[in-house]
Formats: sequence, C-alpha cells, structure tokens
Amino acid sequence: MSSLLEKTDHFVLDLFENELPKSCIYHNYDHTKRVFKSTKEIIDSTDLSKEDKEVLLLTALLHDTGYSISSNNHEELSVGIAKDFLEKQSVSTAIIDKITSLILATKMEHEPTNFMEEIIRDADASHFAKDYYDETSELLRCEFMLNHGKDLSASDWLKANIDLFQNKHRYYTAYAIKHWKQKKEENLAKLLEKQQNKLASKKKKKKEKLKKLVKDESPEKGIQTLFRVTLRNHLKLSDIADTKANILLSVNAIIMSLALSNLIPKLDNPSNQYLIYPTLIFITFSVISIILSVLATRPNITGGEFTLKEIKEKKVNLLFFGNFHKMPLNDYKSAMHELMDDKEYIYDTMIKDLYFLGRVLHKKYKILRITYTVFMIGVIITVISFVVAFNTLQ
Repeated sequence: MSSLLEKTDHFVLDLFENELPKSCIYHNYDHTKRVFKSTKEIIDSTDLSKEDKEVLLLTALLHDTGYSISSNNHEELSVGIAKDFLEKQSVSTAIIDKITSLILATKMEHEPTNFMEEIIRDADASHFAKDYYDETSELLRCEFMLNHGKDLSASDWLKANIDLFQNKHRYYTAYAIKHWKQKKEENLAKLLEKQQNKLASKKKKKKEKLKKLVKDESPEKGIQTLFRVTLRNHLKLSDIADTKANILLSVNAIIMSLALSNLIPKLDNPSNQYLIYPTLIFITFSVISIILSVLATRPNITGGEFTLKEIKEKKVNLLFFGNFHKMPLNDYKSAMHELMDDKEYIYDTMIKDLYFLGRVLHKKYKILRITYTVFMIGVIITVISFVVAFNTLQ
C-alpha cells in the first residue's frame, strides 16, 4: 500500500471513530474496508495503470466519509471531505477531480459512463453477492430507520430489496459478472423464498384469525361446547357413582364370604355364644349395604316406545335408548329426521337429556350416601358389640 493510501486509511479510520454518528451502523469503517477489498479484487484482474488503480482505491476509502456529517446527500459531503484532505496531501487537481467524480458515481441513480465508474459501482455493491448479505442488509435497514425516523417493517424492506435486485441493480464489469452475479442470484432466490414464506404465513394467520372471529361470533359453537362439556361431566359423575357402589358391594361381599366361612360355623360351640349378637349385627348391616349398593347401580328401563303424536308435540327424548328400543327402525329414523330438521327440538331434547341424567345422578348419589352411612354405622356398632361381648365374657 502506498504512503498516500496508508495516510488516507488512517484519516478515514480516525474520522469515523471520532465524528461518525452512532446511528451509522452500516456505513462505517467496516463497510469502507469491504468496498476497498472488493475494489482491489476487481482491479487486480484488469490492466489499468498504477495511477488509476490508486485513484480507485482512494475513492473506495473516501466514498462514504460524508456520513460523518449527515446521511443526506452524503456523496456531495464526501466529495468536500475528500477534496480538503487530498489538497492537504498535495495531490494534483487532476487526481482529485477523478476521485470526486468517482465518489459521485456511487449514487444509485447514476449510470456509469466509463470503466472506472463501473468498477467502483460494482465494488460498492459487492455485498449483494456475499454470504453475509442478510446481516449487512439488516444493519442497513436499522440504520435507515435510525437516521430517517421511519418504522420500516421487515416485509417492506424485503420487498424493496427484491425490487432492487430485479430492477435497479446490475453488475457492469466482466469480473463482477463472472464471479459475483451467480451468488447474487442465489441471494435473490433466498429473498424470494423468504417472501413466499412470509406471504404463506400471513395468509395462514389471516385465515386463522377469520376462523377464530367466526368461531367467537357464532353462538352455536358456544352452545355445542356447553352441551358437550355438561354431558361429559354427567357421564363421568355417573361412572364415579357406579364405581363407588361396586367398591362397597365388593367389600361387603368379601365380608359376608368371610363371615359365612369362618365366623358362623364356630357359633355352634357353646363357648362362642357371646359372638352371636355381634355377628348378626355385622351380617345385617353388610346385607343392607349390599342391597343399597345394588339399588344404586340397578338400571331402570322405560317402555321403549313412542307415538307420532309425542314426536309432533316434541315430548319424547329420542337421545335416550329407553324411549325407543322397542320401536321399528324406520319409525325411529323418521323421528330422528324430524328432530334434525328442527333446531329448537334438538336443543329441547338435549336439555331434557341433561335434566333426566341429573335426576338419575341425584338418585344414585342419594342412595350411595345412605349406603356409606349405613356401612359406617354398621362397622361402628359391630366393633362396639364385639368389645361389649368380649368384656361380658371376662
């Protein structure tokens, strides 16, 4: 690197470290060095003169120095900074004019007029064809929002980048076309895929939102959920009641079995007569508990028939098997079609079904409560009677 290039590099580094606003997170010294490297990469493949190569490298270092003052019209500001610095370094006017002209050529709307302008334009846009394009693009978006105070969404930025890739940018030099164009197209393909995924996701969210809105606004769904949950709870409670009754039935059956096989045969012995009353009490309460448990679980079957008049008057519950198990299939199908054609009849039938399920549950739990009370009292009295019997014997 020549002495002038080294001085320029130090000048730009010092300028950015001390004068560059914190909001410039993309147009900074790192970006400048990337452009410098890309410029050198292109010019090494050309037969430009040593002077022109140095002019391009100086341009790469100085082209964004204007950001140290403002992001608006930074090219013109960069030209002013470059002139002041180069004049202090006793650089000829011809060289300064070349550099300032190339700095102005980095404007996006400028169409290159010569080979050197094409080189600096390609170098400045080399990040389009790099693996780190996504990171630099996001930094540029954040910088744009910080400097211009605009909330630019990721979707809008993605759309703008795709438009830039497809319609507003192209590589000019043979080197860039050969080595960078394909990678740029790969990055464009990633952008298009990302946009497609965003559109699909947005469409899905919109559909879900609409579905949720329809669901929330529809009272039918809420009513259906109400009946479904309530019926499920009733059936669970019925299962619990049957399970409790079966447990009590099994326990008392075991007690009866043990009493009949072990305790009662010993009562023939005169020495065991003191056990007669406690045993009778024990067996009596066990028998009562068994009877009550059976009553709690015993099914109740109704007539199983209905008339056409009952269907017309909406008095029969077609959802309960006990009301139709004796009816011919065709009659039941006709009645069900009558039910399905009348929404009010459906809801009335489901309400009746819930009501009578509740009545059945009330009966079951009432009998169960009595059964457990009898069993508990029986156990207590039996224990007391055995204690009294043993004390009397002593």
